[in-house]
Amino acid sequence: MAKLQKSIDKRNALLKATIELVNNSGFHATPMSKIAKMANVSPATIYLYFENKQDLVNQTYLEVKTKYTDFVFKAYDENTSVKTGFEIIWKRIAEFNSNECEYAFFLNQCNNTPMIDEPSRKEGIKYLQPLLHLWQRGKEEGVIKPVSDYILYAYSINPLSFLIMAQKRGEFQFTKAHIDEAFLAAWDSIKL
Repeated sequence: MAKLQKSIDKRNALLKATIELVNNSGFHATPMSKIAKMANVSPATIYLYFENKQDLVNQTYLEVKTKYTDFVFKAYDENTSVKTGFEIIWKRIAEFNSNECEYAFFLNQCNNTPMIDEPSRKEGIKYLQPLLHLWQRGKEEGVIKPVSDYILYAYSINPLSFLIMAQKRGEFQFTKAHIDEAFLAAWDSIKL
């Protein structure tokens, strides 16, 4: 059992180092040797857990995406109204992004660069199904604009990344009032 835990700890250290280095240096400026050094393992150890750098980044992305969606959808009840459901999800996203800045920044980089391969990106989208189903229900009920989910996401969820980055730089403080104002702006952008 101790050997298994040691193996889990090494893998987790590699994931953590990957997140930190990609966040600080970018995907291309993050060699495997640097990841191994930061994780305090030999470079050869990485290949016990991951096929290559792409596999390491893809698996890191999917693990972070799992943590994100587990948190975001934990309080969501699909039987609520579309607006209430969206408010719960949106505010949980805001909370996750505020509390887990490193994860949020990593996901933002993954979503806005081609560093994640297409199968992993498609897998990551599956994790958002509760939100996509809510939007579909909203479209069917005539509550949400009948536009692409990508457009809905771009106008209602993506602005959170901008606000969180401004907060991280110390230019903006995401208060309860700001969260409420930003949610209403997000809702206004997608409601009919």
